[in-house]
Amino acid sequence: MFESATLLLFVSSSLLLALAPGPDNLFVLATSIARGAVAGLITTLGLCSGLFVHTGAVALGVAVLIQESALAFSILKIGGALYLAWLAWQVLRAPAETLTARQSSESYRRLYLRGVLMNIMNPKVSLFFLAFLPQFVNPAQGSVTLQIGILGLLFMVSALLVFGIISLAAGKIGAFLRRGRGGVILNRLSGVVFAGLAVKLLLVER
Repeated sequence: MFESATLLLFVSSSLLLALAPGPDNLFVLATSIARGAVAGLITTLGLCSGLFVHTGAVALGVAVLIQESALAFSILKIGGALYLAWLAWQVLRAPAETLTARQSSESYRRLYLRGVLMNIMNPKVSLFFLAFLPQFVNPAQGSVTLQIGILGLLFMVSALLVFGIISLAAGKIGAFLRRGRGGVILNRLSGVVFAGLAVKLLLVER
């Protein structure tokens, strides 16, 4: 369905794009440093799961609606910014003992869902997929929907690989920095990062 050169170019581009500083990898970086590599990996799984939604949106034409409708774009943007602001508030106001407590299965589920919502509520991801994926689609080589689905899956794997490496590396750095009261300070800083991402998303234009 795809030529080898096309797949190689797509995967290479996906890896480079995942490495480029952006809300998702900064979110993973802040979470991993503050709460450990496992927390970062679970957040990564959530973020990458959200890409299923964006891939489906492109395949089904929903992303075009977000591109064409200022209202739809604004609703997603404001919703995402408010969610990030709420996360920042939760971290900044949480008691120190809560921030340094051992992770539980419930908090892991919360981290996963946080990653999913963080990704889904960023309209720029849908617009990026709408602009990026079709460049590698050739209608003469079969179903366009299937091709977009495969490309979306390959992008998810690329992002999972890059974000996973970021999680592991940042987790090791964080483990050193979290000694003593360092963990509380790092968590507070992660709250500041979330607040900054909220402002950045709020200022995004179509």
